[in-house]
Amino acid sequence: MPKSVDRAAIAANYASIRPHIRRTPVLAWDEGVTLKLEQTQHSGSFKVRGAFTNLLARKIPAAGVAAASGGNHGAAVAYAAMKLGVRAKIFVPEISSPAKIARIRDYGAALAVGGAAYAEALAACEAYIAGTGALPLHAFDQAETMIGQGSVALELEEQVEGLDTILAAVGGGGLIGGIAAWCAGGIKVVGVEPQASPTLEHALKAGRPVEAPVGGIAADSLAPRQVGALVFPIAREFVDRVVLVGDDDIRAAQKALWSGARQVAEPGGATAFAALNSGRYKPARGERVGIVVSGANTTAVDFDR
Repeated sequence: MPKSVDRAAIAANYASIRPHIRRTPVLAWDEGVTLKLEQTQHSGSFKVRGAFTNLLARKIPAAGVAAASGGNHGAAVAYAAMKLGVRAKIFVPEISSPAKIARIRDYGAALAVGGAAYAEALAACEAYIAGTGALPLHAFDQAETMIGQGSVALELEEQVEGLDTILAAVGGGGLIGGIAAWCAGGIKVVGVEPQASPTLEHALKAGRPVEAPVGGIAADSLAPRQVGALVFPIAREFVDRVVLVGDDDIRAAQKALWSGARQVAEPGGATAFAALNSGRYKPARGERVGIVVSGANTTAVDFDR
């Protein structure tokens, strides 16, 4: 596996993971706006792309693999491990949603729930790895993870002719890092973050990854303490800008996706769409925009009630 995160690495890796993932559909939302429905991916989010990349490209020790996660990465690793017959242990914080915890358990991975936020789950995971020799699968700050997530942009560019812009949510930055590496300045990439957890915005202002506030309704998927160190230089070079959205914007986006297209998305999965739906991102005349919607690990379905 080449450690450089670029178009060549993403394309080569896609051939390896393609038999194991879904080529997720796109949905025309409005004139010039297309949704990439990653919530229909195996395990309910784009994270499975990075999970399979890690498991197929790296040597797995007898102790298996271990991952810390807000929930979606853990579900993805558990799913990929189940399919490939690999032992896995997943660490999630107490804020992880019941839907995500249930998915991890259903896929047969060992599960540890503890700590108030992702950082505590990560610390517990690192201690476990040090004691067992399990292979770490980082949720975002790892070359293989970003290379896998970059295939979202590869597919979207093929599915939408003349694509100008991609909007993607940012937590630790694995998705935006992979997308930005694929687009490499050819397609504009806009990151969307919750106002309560602005990791990339704070890093770009500081010129390096720094700790940011943690909170908001998307905290179980978009609230590490800081953006990834490997992610940051890619984002700094190729991400056009960051748009911040509030919790009310995210809730409204969830409802709009359900009422307008019967698409279910958890708060983190609706965050990128929230930038458009709230008007915080306004496409230029004739601009063709692709928006990544991911994931669907939530028990809230009928937003009309």
